[in-house]
Amino acid sequence: MSVPRYPGEHLLDRLGMPARSAAPAGSEARFPDGGSWRTELPSCEGPEVLAAALEEADRYEVPLHRISQGSGVWMLTDAEITEMVKACEERHIELCLFVGPRGTWDIGAGVKASSGGSGPRARGRDQLAQCVEEAERAVALGVKCLLVADEGVLWTLHRLRAAGVLPADVTFKVSALVGPVNPAAYAIWEKLGGDSINVPSDLTIGQIAELRAQSAAPMDFYVEAPDDLGGFVRLYDAAELIRCGAPIYLKFGLRNAPGIYPVGRHLRDVAVNTARERVHRGRLTLDILERLGADGGMSPLGSRLPGDLNRFPTDGDL
Repeated sequence: MSVPRYPGEHLLDRLGMPARSAAPAGSEARFPDGGSWRTELPSCEGPEVLAAALEEADRYEVPLHRISQGSGVWMLTDAEITEMVKACEERHIELCLFVGPRGTWDIGAGVKASSGGSGPRARGRDQLAQCVEEAERAVALGVKCLLVADEGVLWTLHRLRAAGVLPADVTFKVSALVGPVNPAAYAIWEKLGGDSINVPSDLTIGQIAELRAQSAAPMDFYVEAPDDLGGFVRLYDAAELIRCGAPIYLKFGLRNAPGIYPVGRHLRDVAVNTARERVHRGRLTLDILERLGADGGMSPLGSRLPGDLNRFPTDGDL
């Protein structure tokens, strides 16, 4: 394997241009399997979309550790969830489903305000309970990763996991809709039970290194973000994201695509075609890593657990 390099620097050096600024320190943290990075394909909204994504992954030879969905458990029948679980298990891919209704779909008007109000968080005791119901249902159908966008929901689910009500190997992924932007906030999400934490894609490499210095919790990062998350395209930053953010999931999102949450038959073609293009974007990212000699250190396929993380105590629960 070639030695990792920065893109274009060898040519700029020949022109006598000043050296690039010092890079932030690299991360020594790793997944428990020894890998520094994994891959994730988001927005696979149901069995039909999942099948198209897997077909495209075979065609482009894109390795996938995790596939996630954003419309929510409640938008899938038991049969659909079971079909998705089976398809992912056959390929040793972790399936992650979003839990519960959230504030952006509720009757409260605050989320329509320019400030966003409570945003995607669970509003009131009822929505908290509905999220817990979603988690119990999904886990019973074989889902082992749940996507969460609320601190209270995460802490509640973690307490249930710590008490043995939910299986110990169920993992909780913190949504990009509420991702932390400073080291203290990142550590809080870990302590509340987050097993991987999505951070906004507008953070600099230096800021990524600052978060990593505070916590060893796996990070999720859109190397291409959908428009409603900023539309950032950072394929060339993937190597530095791995170096400074490891352990990290590289997420293959898609800019300039319509929103599809919650998905349905009326959005079938859009959901399928955008899933296929996300896989293509993943191939482009992997190609850049390979050309730069930075494609080493990927976790073995089938790896999913985050390792030992730092939690708030739950002594006395239940």
